[in-house]
Amino acid sequence: MAHAALVFALVVAGAFAPAAATTRTVFVSYAEARPVLEALDPAVRAAMPADLRGRSPEQLRVEWGAWVAERDAEIRSRLEQGDADSIVNLLLFGVSFTRQPRATENDISRVGQGKSMAQIVAARLDDLVAGIASPGDNERLQFARGFVERRGIDPTTPSGRAKTKDLLATTMSRVFAEAIDVARAIESAKQLGDRKAELARRSTIYHDRGLSSDTSILPAFAIEQSLESMKAQGLLAAETVRRVAIVGPGLDFADKAGGYDFYPQQTIQPFAVIDSLLRLGLAKSADLQLTTYDLSPRVNEHLSAARNRAAGGGDYTLQLVRDPAAGWTPALVGYWQHFGDQIGVAAWPLTPPGGADALETRAVTLRPDVVAQVAPEDLDIVFQHPDRLAAEERFDLVIATNILVYYDVFEQSLALTNVSRMLRPGGFLLSNNALFELEAIPMRSAGNATWLYSDRPDDGDQIFWYRRIEDPAPAH
Repeated sequence: MAHAALVFALVVAGAFAPAAATTRTVFVSYAEARPVLEALDPAVRAAMPADLRGRSPEQLRVEWGAWVAERDAEIRSRLEQGDADSIVNLLLFGVSFTRQPRATENDISRVGQGKSMAQIVAARLDDLVAGIASPGDNERLQFARGFVERRGIDPTTPSGRAKTKDLLATTMSRVFAEAIDVARAIESAKQLGDRKAELARRSTIYHDRGLSSDTSILPAFAIEQSLESMKAQGLLAAETVRRVAIVGPGLDFADKAGGYDFYPQQTIQPFAVIDSLLRLGLAKSADLQLTTYDLSPRVNEHLSAARNRAAGGGDYTLQLVRDPAAGWTPALVGYWQHFGDQIGVAAWPLTPPGGADALETRAVTLRPDVVAQVAPEDLDIVFQHPDRLAAEERFDLVIATNILVYYDVFEQSLALTNVSRMLRPGGFLLSNNALFELEAIPMRSAGNATWLYSDRPDDGDQIFWYRRIEDPAPAH
């Protein structure tokens, strides 16, 4: 009760930074997209959908609105496949529904008791099916159950459990096949012998896969390192970042081999960015506004619920987990150790279940004013942008990590067009994608750097920063 009263007093006193006002979202118009549609770059033209090729400008103008709405619906439909991928990650690496070791070579060698990977996975599959049948208050199992039930399966019956097992096994096989295809594509890109061509191919590598919402602390580390580098280069000055947008903030569900599920789902990047900006002196807490843009209802609802709880004095605690066997770099370990010291206070971390007791854990309870700074909005960055942002409403910084890789070059170019309309002149986009620069889109490369997470090959992120130049000509 006292805590709620304190929160109310802070609101009245103005200690909460004002949340960004909800803005109307519009589809990218034909006039706005025209520079991409008329691009001469072979990569952009090769990625252009077949139903747009050979159309006259007048035909495109007339048909554009209906075409964009249809493609937006197609992109949003990819969320379901991304959810399926998340459930496979839960199957392989979750610890809340099974006593089997996680399906990693390190875990199996440490606590696998001589069982093979195939035996471990089969046992985990059986345990997940049982968990879906009786999820209790486990939110991830409840989510998996909803996924199964949307396919007309009742997991509480014997036949339903058999169908659930078949569905999960089939989904897992697809995910494994896709992982093999991605590994081959990466290796093929390396063989090109052209770093620029390799980056271009790797930057669209998931363009036909489901849209996954999984996330982790790793990209947040790479973003902080990039912001620090930009500050050192004089690209960002002290206390000049006031409005920030994050495209695809994601949820920590069970992200690949580094994800865990013994704590509630949480979002990391929005709060990590606030933490980094304050630590680096690039923003003042009282002035900072952060908007998240995501097309996943699950992500948006999670953030909205967190804001509502904060307004009533409720806590939001981030659980931070580190596996010493992952071999993180000293810089990443240091980041993990001081994460959150600008935005919250240390809290008691949840205890990992048996079999995961080698993990190091810490927790941070965020200040309510920090949670209130984050305003979630629904937006498809490829085909939508906020409508008519005034000069003072435009963003100083837009961050999009592990998002644009899900789109081809044509779609990425449309996304870059939309981002350019969101940024103020001189503002920056940070992404771990190398993007094509088209003359008609007022975005130019301003630098990049690679940040390693461990000593394992390819375990890191190359972050690129693009600067918004002049205002575009008015659309007609």
